[in-house]
Amino acid sequence: MEYKEAKEKFISTWGSLGSLWGINKAMAQIQSLLFISTKPLAMEDIMEALKISRGNTSMNLRQLMDWGIVTKEIIPGQRKEYFTTEKNVEELARHIAKERSRREIKPVLKVLKEVSSIKDDGTAKTKELIKQTKALHDLAETADTMLNRIANQDQNWLTKSILKLIK
Repeated sequence: MEYKEAKEKFISTWGSLGSLWGINKAMAQIQSLLFISTKPLAMEDIMEALKISRGNTSMNLRQLMDWGIVTKEIIPGQRKEYFTTEKNVEELARHIAKERSRREIKPVLKVLKEVSSIKDDGTAKTKELIKQTKALHDLAETADTMLNRIANQDQNWLTKSILKLIK
């Protein structure tokens, strides 16, 4: 397989996997292009490489910056904005873990806590709703705690071991 084919296959596959970490295909493709790039890329470079519109590129770059995994880079003497991504795989995983917790798990925990703390009217259906939503809340809270411990730890032997298992 030649470089161009391998690059396209990687970007396409990473784009398809984006939904697994909570982002759309174009966002994942932009991030993957930046990830394998040897230098920061301008928006026009990204648009051309991925054959996507300026609006789509701009919107997805903003979202990737909100996630904290893409940053703008100033290149002296250039008027264009350039973009780069986190190159350290473990650091990238930590950014994604933190963001997924904030965007997905925390809101679910809030709803489950609210639902599981309704007034118990003594009926079997209310008791079952409270019991099951409390159990889900406890499980989600445990998962979130573990995810946050991984995301907030320095790179030590435990974190590296867990990240290797996840890979």
